[in-house]
Amino acid sequence: MDTGGKPEADWRDFLAEERTFLAWIRTGIALMGFGFVAAHFGLFADEPQITQHSSCVQPHGLSLWFGAGLIVMGAAVNLLSARRYMRLVGELNRSQFVYRSPSKEAVIVALLLALLGIAATIYLTLGLAQLPDASRA
Repeated sequence: MDTGGKPEADWRDFLAEERTFLAWIRTGIALMGFGFVAAHFGLFADEPQITQHSSCVQPHGLSLWFGAGLIVMGAAVNLLSARRYMRLVGELNRSQFVYRSPSKEAVIVALLLALLGIAATIYLTLGLAQLPDASRA
């Protein structure tokens, strides 16, 4: 069957798409898991509060929003990856698979995670700089 000069897809192409899809699913699950930990255990909790109430730590408001954001991002990654996988497998089935540019979803997730990482680093650095020095007390 002539596909207009386009190479036909074989089983390796389908397996490669499935591996990529499963990697995205793992990424989404990891984001949701880390978001749950951040929201539940208070990633940005105040140090004195942790030492005084070690049995019942209440999450800081920023931790709750940070964790919820990561959970939403993980869910979005899973939904987008499912859509992308279904589209690409459909193209492979119709022998319409052509050269692809880099995944927009991957770039967006990478940039959002970088921004979250920078924001968390700045917050933690400024927060630790404002803690009273235990050696001077």
